Amino acid sequence: MKYLRMYIKYTIRYTLKPLSFVPALVMMYLIFSFSGQSGAESSSLSYDVGFHFYDIVNNIFGLNLSSAQIADYATVNQFYIRKAAHITEYFLLAMSVSLPLYVYKIRGFKLSILATLFCVVYAFLDEYHQSFSYGRSPQLRDVAIDSIGIVAGVIVVRIIGFIGRKTVFRSLSDEYEEQEAA
Repeated sequence: MKYLRMYIKYTIRYTLKPLSFVPALVMMYLIFSFSGQSGAESSSLSYDVGFHFYDIVNNIFGLNLSSAQIADYATVNQFYIRKAAHITEYFLLAMSVSLPLYVYKIRGFKLSILATLFCVVYAFLDEYHQSFSYGRSPQLRDVAIDSIGIVAGVIVVRIIGFIGRKTVFRSLSDEYEEQEAA
């Protein structure tokens, strides 16, 4: 019975390992799709997100703002909404790139460098892709803003990995260390 459990455990582990890259591919597709939007589509999306955000804030805190006031807030803060979206997209991309690397036992400084480098290169390619979209232009500033999300995402994965190795996945970590010692 012990060997059957071990067989099932390793079969599941090695079957699911390659699937750990799927979230990264999904995030890359989403970022690529957003970059392919025209300037008008992108502005409209940012405005809609801002309008809904301020509408929710208005309802939660009972601010009694009119639709015109909410629209003004959404318009005025559209730049910040766009930049927050950049940070969020690349935060999620960095996490979804870092986790599979972690699963494949790439850890520590090497994980940080590989994930960050991959995501920054993708950010540059994303800006290049935007140059082909009507009403959009590539900006180095956006790559710098994307990098904030990238670094934050990699740091979060490193923290989660460290805590996980010390608590939840301690037995797996011990197994790995025994294999490395042998």
